[in-house]
Amino acid sequence: VYVLRPCAAKIALSPFLQQKQGGRCFNGAASARKNTLLLRDLRLTMFVTILKSKLHRVRVTQAELNYVGSITIDENLMEAAGILENEQVHIVNNNNGERLVTYVIKGERGTGIICLNGAAARRAQVGDIIIIISYAMMTTDEARTHKPTVVFPDDNNRLVQP
Repeated sequence: VYVLRPCAAKIALSPFLQQKQGGRCFNGAASARKNTLLLRDLRLTMFVTILKSKLHRVRVTQAELNYVGSITIDENLMEAAGILENEQVHIVNNNNGERLVTYVIKGERGTGIICLNGAAARRAQVGDIIIIISYAMMTTDEARTHKPTVVFPDDNNRLVQP
């Protein structure tokens, strides 16, 4: 994925795209010829998608088919893994090999709840062991030094004290 880094000027062609020409950013007052976007004038930054955090081998405690989709996760587990409410996560079911993508709903703290909701409930049964994975996009330089957070809860989805 390539993202165009904006130059210093406050006026841009779009929120994510600004063109730099001769050391200056366009201000909208330049001639039409100068407003032509040239690839050689853009500064591109490549981002890679890297493992941000993982809840490894949690047990499904509920599956609610008649719910508006998502996965409900105990707030203690979310905090330990650095997963935010509404964040996109990938779910891998160790029991049946299913994989799916959904978003997180904050569950009651300390309950150990791991509940697949809506259509996702068809992909797991209560008692299945799953892995919940979140990713982050960063530059390759940032990725080289990034250390993901991996959480290994106990069999009841509780945090293990060191």
